[in-house]
Amino acid sequence: MRIDAHQHFWRIERGDYGWLTPDLGVIYRDYLPGDLAPLIERSGMEATVLIQAAPSPAETAFLIDLAARTPFVAGVIGWVDFEAPDAAIQIANLSASPKVVGLRPMIQDLADDAWMLRPTLAPAIEAMTEAGLTFDALVMPRHLPILRQFADRWPGLRIVIDHGAKPNIMAGALEPWASEIRAIASESECFCKLSGLVTEAAPGRAEGDLWPYVDALFDAFGPRRLMWGSDWPVLNRSCDYLTWLDIASRGVTRHVGPTDAEWIFGRTAAAFYGLKT
Repeated sequence: MRIDAHQHFWRIERGDYGWLTPDLGVIYRDYLPGDLAPLIERSGMEATVLIQAAPSPAETAFLIDLAARTPFVAGVIGWVDFEAPDAAIQIANLSASPKVVGLRPMIQDLADDAWMLRPTLAPAIEAMTEAGLTFDALVMPRHLPILRQFADRWPGLRIVIDHGAKPNIMAGALEPWASEIRAIASESECFCKLSGLVTEAAPGRAEGDLWPYVDALFDAFGPRRLMWGSDWPVLNRSCDYLTWLDIASRGVTRHVGPTDAEWIFGRTAAAFYGLKT
């Protein structure tokens, strides 16, 4: 089973992608299932996890509808306002959708770095845990100590760190990111996505620029807590689907053999998200 654990769809005219502006170039257009289907076939992927890209219930409904009509989408990660008075009810309703497997607050965009620790989130987190939904943590390196506290506070919540917490590869800043990654891996049961790294690197990067960061993720999480994701179509700003898959495959073979590689390229995501493919 080969699974892309992190991809997006969007239709710009919907109007709730505040971050998606014309200056982003190649990704400022609609990206829908018909655009990804040929890449899924050529890469040998059997399924994907579709991730929210706008902080709105309307976008989540849009993704649920697309997923219902797209056989290769095995799971949807949606969005709710975690501090809304009826957040628990919204979460219970979403969990009834067959392909909804988790939620993602867009933490990297929030003004309060410690937002995760607000007591007002408790009803939403409790509802997620009760419903068996996962938590995608879209964080930056500065959030990792806070995420460690959050994971300790909610041990029953399954958490995955998106894009390795977006290390600053362009600046070659390995520390303190690598130490914080090791700490959260050893002190929690968090999982992590091997995704988004080429986007954080400098234009025209060499593959060798990525290896210290790939190595740190392997050393910290091991193959059964790491899952590969394309981050398509955001990926298209710096790379393409098949090239990133090839780079990641070489990075994986630096550390593990074929059996463990099967975990990173599918089995970890299937187990973490409880996917039915």
